[in-house]
Amino acid sequence: MMKLPAIKLPAMTLREWAGPLTADLVREPAKFGLGQVPSHLMPDATTTAVCGFCSTGCGLKVHLKDGAAVNLTPDPDYPVNLGAACPKGWEALSVLDAPDRARMPLLHGKEVDWDTALRYFCDKMRGVLDEHGPEAAAYLSTGQIMFEEMAYLGALAKFGMGMIHGDGNTRQCMATAVTAYKESFGFDAPPFTYADFEESDVLVFIGANPCIAHPIMWQRVLRNKRQPEIIVVDPRTTETAMAATQHYAIKPKSDLTLLYGLAHLIIRDGGVDTSFVEQHTSGFDDFQRFLADFHPARVSQETGISVHRLVHFAQTIISGTPRVSFWWTMGVNQGHQATRTAQAIINLALMTGNIGKPGTGANSITGQCNAMGSRLFSNTTNLLGGHDFRNPRHREKVAAATGIPVDRIPDRPSMAYDQILKAADEGKVKALWFVATNPSHSWIDQNEINRILDKLDFVVVQDMYCTTETAKRAHLVLPAAGWGEKEGCFINSERRIGYSPKVHRAPGQALADFHIFRLIAHYWGCDDLFRAWSSPEAVFRVLQRCTEDQPCDITGINGHEMLRKSGGVQWPLTRAQSSKFEVSSWKERRLFEDGQFFTPDKRAKFVFDAPEAAPEQCSNEYPLILITGRGTSAQWHTETRTGKSAVLAKMIPEELMLDLNAQDAARLGVRDGMMVRVVSKRAELTVKARLTTTVSPGEVFLPMHDSRVNQLTHASYDPHSRQPSYKHSAVRVEK
Repeated sequence: MMKLPAIKLPAMTLREWAGPLTADLVREPAKFGLGQVPSHLMPDATTTAVCGFCSTGCGLKVHLKDGAAVNLTPDPDYPVNLGAACPKGWEALSVLDAPDRARMPLLHGKEVDWDTALRYFCDKMRGVLDEHGPEAAAYLSTGQIMFEEMAYLGALAKFGMGMIHGDGNTRQCMATAVTAYKESFGFDAPPFTYADFEESDVLVFIGANPCIAHPIMWQRVLRNKRQPEIIVVDPRTTETAMAATQHYAIKPKSDLTLLYGLAHLIIRDGGVDTSFVEQHTSGFDDFQRFLADFHPARVSQETGISVHRLVHFAQTIISGTPRVSFWWTMGVNQGHQATRTAQAIINLALMTGNIGKPGTGANSITGQCNAMGSRLFSNTTNLLGGHDFRNPRHREKVAAATGIPVDRIPDRPSMAYDQILKAADEGKVKALWFVATNPSHSWIDQNEINRILDKLDFVVVQDMYCTTETAKRAHLVLPAAGWGEKEGCFINSERRIGYSPKVHRAPGQALADFHIFRLIAHYWGCDDLFRAWSSPEAVFRVLQRCTEDQPCDITGINGHEMLRKSGGVQWPLTRAQSSKFEVSSWKERRLFEDGQFFTPDKRAKFVFDAPEAAPEQCSNEYPLILITGRGTSAQWHTETRTGKSAVLAKMIPEELMLDLNAQDAARLGVRDGMMVRVVSKRAELTVKARLTTTVSPGEVFLPMHDSRVNQLTHASYDPHSRQPSYKHSAVRVEK
């Protein structure tokens, strides 16, 4: 280890300023607030929290004994889940006590104290930035931490430490929706509320399997009393497809052609809401001319759906107007033309006038619990509050709102995740700081990213667990508190900001990410910039100022206490709105009810491009298409947390299962339950074959949660959102 420079401490002692660094932490944790719950929570009481797994944002009742959480149940009064919870939510507390929790900082695999860890962190990062410039180090954040923490990280790294680049694992799930909404609506603005699940006459799910991925949203669908048509577009016969009234098992990645074909038929058969299009949109005439080539015969050939069924699909949408809602998630977002596919869905909603009204909308279902928070406040490709780094007025506004000198705010956004990794492979990025994310498992073409990580001068992982695939490659591991062990806010898919309190003590010397960032600011010597950022709620107030006069304005929210009492609040909520209405009566609100969008001319835009073939196609050597996705409702992403629950483990197959069509199995001589090899150009895996009709001939499926699966996936990216395409890789299967 190189010699560490002296750190100038503030007038108060380090022990006074940052008590968790002292040895007294272990002996007297209560002295430093660790293990204590907020003052409004009394022993043997019940408090409420927002679940920290998926973007549904369910409300949970946390039951306390002697001031600590002992159990939880779904909150029957929370407007999201109405008393229901999925298996992950029920088990949210159990995963906090796993034996492999990170309890102390680890430097090259050995435990050190926080003082040593933070001095080493600052020395290495400063050395990289001083020697190679502000683009030589980057951070990769997450949709799993509170947005007050995200904002602190992004501001610290860019305004305090001088980095240019930082992105998040929301790039893997939501970048497409962000890009599509911005271009079509003028702002990243999911328009819907969960009430729309219950108020639609026709619900169209495209590349979405809410039965498994978002089961509480599916419960809202089941509450629909309008006897709706439920249409699923998915190559697989998913659990949601099995429950649908219509399923269109398209050829993988032919969704863009299908959507254009539906638009063609809607125009042909008189289904356009001409009044809405003329008053509230732009570009429709060009779109109509573009669609002329997407006649039913062509679309049928390219998608595998018969002309008769295509016409029936279009007629269902037309007859369902004005209560048709369109929903999409990773099956769309993770594609080589993902942004244009999402915009093709938006185009269908616009041309039929299905937006801004109950039971309608072009509705992106988010992935992680706080991906929406990341989209607004991570300070990566957007400046805080949905602002633009390149706009001088935006930089000045954020500087005034945060108290940060404007000359410290970069005038350009970050590179995207894949571009940061490419720069690392080229030797331009020397150090990476990962926070609450596990890309050695989750990033596409896993072996390639691990090769790149092993080249870096410095890899830092800040996480709850020290055993993740990425943490094992790190030079330094910083132990972080998890959900329930810290406080802050999440934003769910319907734009609802919800609050979660601290109800559990983090193990050992693990600290909330917020406090880790505070300490790094102190050790770096830039804590004067963040003097007002003293607590999560103080940062919440800063971020409110950043959102003023933005589409996501939250200046009308009176702090964390209002969120606790109101059952969460959807953005926007301006001061003017808050003074005129009783917020608790606004359980669910949608956008664009007035037909006004966030573009300069207040009109939504029709955006489109010609479909292109997926980059990796089948061949004689690799004749099958591999699709990946969620396996069961008991699994979450890389299973960093859900894998710790004995209850959830009972709901997951013991071995990695490959879904294989019986026709392909017969051709290969494979029997059900036989061990087979799955081989791509990048790797091969041994798995157990599960013969099924849920995948079509020529297609196979693997769950993304297994640590080995992304060795197989082909790395391609949507050119607009830079989101990876996980859904189309060529493989072969061997006995």
